[in-house]
Amino acid sequence: MRFDGRDEGTVATLRGRDQPLWTEDVYEVFLSPFDPPSVYYEFEVNPLGTLFDTRIESAEGRHETMRSDVSWNLTGFSGRSRVRPGRWSAVVTIPLAPLAPARLPKTWRANFFRVDRGTTDEFSAWSPTLADPPDFHVPAKFGFLDLL
Repeated sequence: MRFDGRDEGTVATLRGRDQPLWTEDVYEVFLSPFDPPSVYYEFEVNPLGTLFDTRIESAEGRHETMRSDVSWNLTGFSGRSRVRPGRWSAVVTIPLAPLAPARLPKTWRANFFRVDRGTTDEFSAWSPTLADPPDFHVPAKFGFLDLL
């Protein structure tokens, strides 16, 4: 998966795996082989190439009651970032087979996000959650992603 975004000044200091990357500039992927997405996986990469991954259980579909297992790490998850004047990009590799308990479904629930920190923070989504304040943990708003 590849992300490209304009950014006049990246905000990134975190270098340790599974640190709270969402507090700075970050690209995020949320994936679930289940519908409804009561269990889903979150993957992040920042402009320094730092990675974050977690397994989330959200039976009620609400941020307040979700349980996140940050100790969970997906074998084979990788990413790299490149910062250039006025923009940054990232490529992440997410093996899907370990995320699906029985078989790879043709359709996944998914969402893709960007947090751009600055004078005014920007929160972008492939399938907007419309939450105020911004909250990406709204699995009912995840879109449908068909694998080829």
